[in-house]
Amino acid sequence: MYVLPPVYEAGLQRINNIQKMRPTILSEELAPKLDSAAVVHRIYPVQHASNRAPGLPQAHLQARLSLGFVKDDGATRLVDRNHFGPLLVQKPLYPEDREICQVVIIHPPGGVVGGDELEISARVGASASVQITTPGASKWYKANGHVSRQSISLDVCADGVLEWVPQETIFFDNAHVELDHHVTLEKEASYIGCEILCFGRTASGESVTGGQIRQSTRIHRAGKLIWFDQLRLSGGSAAMKSALMLAGNTVCANLIAVGKGVPATVIEAAREGAGDISKGIGHLGISQMKSVITARYLGNSSETARRIMLHVWGLLRPGMLGREAMVPRMWNT
Repeated sequence: MYVLPPVYEAGLQRINNIQKMRPTILSEELAPKLDSAAVVHRIYPVQHASNRAPGLPQAHLQARLSLGFVKDDGATRLVDRNHFGPLLVQKPLYPEDREICQVVIIHPPGGVVGGDELEISARVGASASVQITTPGASKWYKANGHVSRQSISLDVCADGVLEWVPQETIFFDNAHVELDHHVTLEKEASYIGCEILCFGRTASGESVTGGQIRQSTRIHRAGKLIWFDQLRLSGGSAAMKSALMLAGNTVCANLIAVGKGVPATVIEAAREGAGDISKGIGHLGISQMKSVITARYLGNSSETARRIMLHVWGLLRPGMLGREAMVPRMWNT
């Protein structure tokens, strides 16, 4: 049996009193007509902490999304798409050509509250090329005594390519968040991942004075661990001003690229261009270590961080992936 999700009004906004709604059950004969591009299983939770009816006990949102891609007749196709809860993708996009498939992960609630758990996994088949992005910034709200978690697992088969380029992540004051990001690459697979972390809504005068953020990033290639990075940051702690952590800044951006190396002239051009963008404000570093290239920026402007990351990505993409840089349209809206 398949479950047809309720329609989200006004472009997938939060549904008020979702616990009152009842899903519609479709027959096996009708269900395949819902989506011919992938196998879809949709089950929505009955209640979320942010929209529960008065007097009802609090329930936390759990959402999972699993994607599968294969190379078929010269095109990368989305062949498997399973989700539980409000975490989904719509139709696959081909803004460049049929060889590279772009999907946009949508989280209809618009933000993550204390106690919510998100799980995302994607598998890119041999020689397939995929780009995954988001329609806007991810927001992690005040903890309210509960820990929010996100787990991301990305697997890329031989000669496959995956670009993980979500938009900014914003941590509200007193958020308590645990993030785990694990990438597994087979031999000759390539990966470019970018993240921009914003600590507090500085445009609103908010700083992070409480809460805790824990993050772990691991990359395995051909069975070997080639990258391991951890962050544990308590809001308002001395580490936020330490030169070994944020050095008093509110924005941290990282780009990690794994695959074919690029000439030293490309790295120098990336450094020079990034320096011009930052105008000497903040901290910037770009390094190449065998099969790994990393770029980091510390500053106080998410817009500057975005421009630097796009600049570096634009220089690395042709050399590593054989493709000219094309900024995801979602990043321009």
